[in-house]
Amino acid sequence: MEKRSEARRAGAQRTRMRRKRRQNKSAVLCIALISLMLLGVMSVQILSLYGRKQSYQVKEQELQTQLESEQQRQAELEEYEDYVTTEEYIEQTAKTKLGLVNPNEIIFKEKEDKD
Repeated sequence: MEKRSEARRAGAQRTRMRRKRRQNKSAVLCIALISLMLLGVMSVQILSLYGRKQSYQVKEQELQTQLESEQQRQAELEEYEDYVTTEEYIEQTAKTKLGLVNPNEIIFKEKEDKD
């Protein structure tokens, strides 16, 4: 009887070992699947961020170009503002828009032909 009980114990122990191995294999498999899923999600996120980075770089360059253009325009406007306050500009505007002349100038007009 002792042999039978030892055999039963040994069989029960082998069964427990098999169960533990199965549980270990399924635990390793679950961990591997979870790791692969995380890897997949992270890859998608990395690609998404890379695409956003590219679009932001393009937008940054466009804004930089626009900034340079506006700075150049500002410089031109400052030059024009300085020109508008000069005597030369005031005199030219008075002649072209108002038809005024200096006291020592003679105006020559072309004769219109009536055909």
